[in-house]
Amino acid sequence: MNLDEATRIFIDHVLLERGLSKSTAQAYTLDLADFRRGFEAPPAVTDLDAETIREWLSRRSERGLSARTQARGLVTLRMFFRCLLDRTDQAGLVLDPTAKIDLPKIGRPLPDAPSLDEVEALLAAPDVETDRGVRDRAMLEVLYATGLRVSELVGMTLGSVHLEAGFVRVRGKGKKERIVPLGDAARAWVERYLIDVRGPAPKVHDALFISRLGGPLTRQGFFKILRALAVAAGIRRPMSPHKLRHAFATHLLERGADLRSLQLMLGHADIGTTEIYTHLSRAWLEKIHAQHHPRG
Repeated sequence: MNLDEATRIFIDHVLLERGLSKSTAQAYTLDLADFRRGFEAPPAVTDLDAETIREWLSRRSERGLSARTQARGLVTLRMFFRCLLDRTDQAGLVLDPTAKIDLPKIGRPLPDAPSLDEVEALLAAPDVETDRGVRDRAMLEVLYATGLRVSELVGMTLGSVHLEAGFVRVRGKGKKERIVPLGDAARAWVERYLIDVRGPAPKVHDALFISRLGGPLTRQGFFKILRALAVAAGIRRPMSPHKLRHAFATHLLERGADLRSLQLMLGHADIGTTEIYTHLSRAWLEKIHAQHHPRG
């Protein structure tokens, strides 16, 4: 059973079996529709795990949604999965992926960004003696250098990269376009990937990063690649594209970047969304002060 089929069953359940109001069912429908937008095609419900749900909650946090709204979304998913567990024969689900996820708290900061050492280990993880390793290294370098969303990364085309000028042109949420500096390291790896792996001419289409079959790399495909590379790098905590976006933002702030520039690079419509990163930056400053000040 896929996510779309399961959603229809759940909404029928809350309306017909539980007798909840249409407005409540509509709220559940909106939450599940928001969750569904993270996938190109409806995944099987048995493929949905806790990390996928945490990624969704993290994206909602970045959009500036309140802790209360995020908590409601998680409650919706808990009810959704419990409904499916009562229909195991039909859905095939045997575990609730929300069971070990805590409800968001008011004022809760963003998840810890990976440290610089963890990022360096991750970047060094691909085997760059192989075509796949060169592609993976180029993707990681671009993601960390630009702070792109994973959908923006896999959606890049050959024409969106301007190596000589050193920037990428990104079409983000609401189809808004922005320009983000690429940096020397990322530019060098993308150039190597284009010359040695991708080739100068399009294969099936003009996607920048392609799978071994020549098709566009998907969001889900990159998730799997990143998780495998994190394990290879010896990183113990869960790693995700969104955490590399956090690393991009916090590492820039730690080194003196201003919020307005960061807002433009991240593609935030409201600078208030960008300001949440100052909590992480402030914690870093407090740590430095405690370590080095004579009376810290």
